[in-house]
Amino acid sequence: MRHRGPTVVELYTSQGCSSCPPADALLGKLAKMDGILALSFHVDYWDYIGWKDPFAKPINSQRQREYSRIFRKSYVYTPQMVIHGMAEATGSNAAAINASIKHAKLAPDIPIKLARLKSGDLKIRIARGRQPGQASVWLVFFDPVHSTKIRRGENRGVKLNNYNVVRSLQKIGDWRGQRLALTISAAKLTDHQGQGCAVFLQNAQKGPILGAASIQLADNAN
Repeated sequence: MRHRGPTVVELYTSQGCSSCPPADALLGKLAKMDGILALSFHVDYWDYIGWKDPFAKPINSQRQREYSRIFRKSYVYTPQMVIHGMAEATGSNAAAINASIKHAKLAPDIPIKLARLKSGDLKIRIARGRQPGQASVWLVFFDPVHSTKIRRGENRGVKLNNYNVVRSLQKIGDWRGQRLALTISAAKLTDHQGQGCAVFLQNAQKGPILGAASIQLADNAN
């Protein structure tokens, strides 16, 4: 039986939010579990309250807003976890998150294989779907852990550990149900911060994630 790809868990968090540290810690636990790709997406809309999160990016905030539309929410909040693009929960609600992970593992997935070539390039192979579809291919670079001493704002004086911190997110292709092969050059890999790299296939309207894979980039120690 084929080993299915990981379940993607996205945490929307901010170092400036006093409610986020428990969720950050929970994501750290999830990141150690087999079969889960846990990622921290730091948002920038709390930067004005006293602490500018060094990992916050507008694209992360925009991605969360698109999820809010899908989940029919009129607002964004932290901490929020999104499970495989299928469900959301308060980021510290372990029971709800674990239940959603269990449910997500029952969904069909599209196999994705990542391989680092001798040239240093990254080869991405996405399998054919059982029926025609339309999805976006996303490339993510992330760091396993960052420790930050917070000097201002709601978490002043606290040393925060953030796990699988997303440093870069970009769409690299479209999938329409066919077999698809993509190559990321070695130069592009080394241009990005991030010791880990992930690829996931997601419904074009930012809905369910259809497949995912990750790989370590040992030489990207930026």
